[in-house]
Amino acid sequence: MPFTVEQFFGVFGAYHEAVWPAPLVLSGLALIGIVLIIRPSRWSHAAVAGILAALWAWLAIAYHFVFFARINPLAYAFAALSLGGASIFFWEGLVRHRLRFEWRGNARAWIGAALVGFALGVYPVWSWLVGHTYPHMPTFGLPCPTTLYTLGMLAFLVPPYPRWPLLVPVIWSAIGAQAAFFLGVGQDLSLIGAGLMGVYLMMRNGRPRHETAKPTW
Repeated sequence: MPFTVEQFFGVFGAYHEAVWPAPLVLSGLALIGIVLIIRPSRWSHAAVAGILAALWAWLAIAYHFVFFARINPLAYAFAALSLGGASIFFWEGLVRHRLRFEWRGNARAWIGAALVGFALGVYPVWSWLVGHTYPHMPTFGLPCPTTLYTLGMLAFLVPPYPRWPLLVPVIWSAIGAQAAFFLGVGQDLSLIGAGLMGVYLMMRNGRPRHETAKPTW
């Protein structure tokens, strides 16, 4: 790591002091996304994709580019990766309308709900319990909680769906999980399970089991 643990959590402090009350706004957007899945309408699918695109664009610019780059030169690559994810959500969800979200009550949906609940509820409580108090703690809108939320929401995708939207969150789950081992952020171990869920969704090819159509990238 090109930075110390103190510098890592110090970036969170600088970020929160500069952008408050953005974490509350971002959490509100996340809750709106959940409501749109539970009570869908004709435009709700595009709206959910738009929320995911906005979250990843915020992550790229407001966190990686502006703040994390101060202590880690790789932050510019992380910003580019996150902008790529935002672009995919925008293109596939708002331009091509290929992303449809629905609560189906199956095992995959319940796992998705667990990931969303963990990102918005359990993650901040866990952070507080282990001594990572505000403002020096990861809140929603920062990489790991956003990744958990995103993979949870993608578990609600209605087949067939393209694989591309899963790619960046799965990659980030592998990157972010390292914080559990090198920076003492134990709650980021959840990214391992979330990443495996994302890989499963990609391997299913986005189609029901009885279909044999070509893969949709």
